[in-house]
Amino acid sequence: MSEWLELVRASPLARHMELVSWLKAEYGLGHGHANALVAHVLAGGK
Repeated sequence: MSEWLELVRASPLARHMELVSWLKAEYGLGHGHANALVAHVLAGGK
């Protein structure tokens, strides 16, 4: 889990749906998982 969160944090993208789309396209994540990861990071989750 921490590796996925670090990937999102390190991405040059900033907008929620850009990040979700990137995770889905690059890593084959489903929408729900990608959305949850991005939401967690953007909400300041550690």
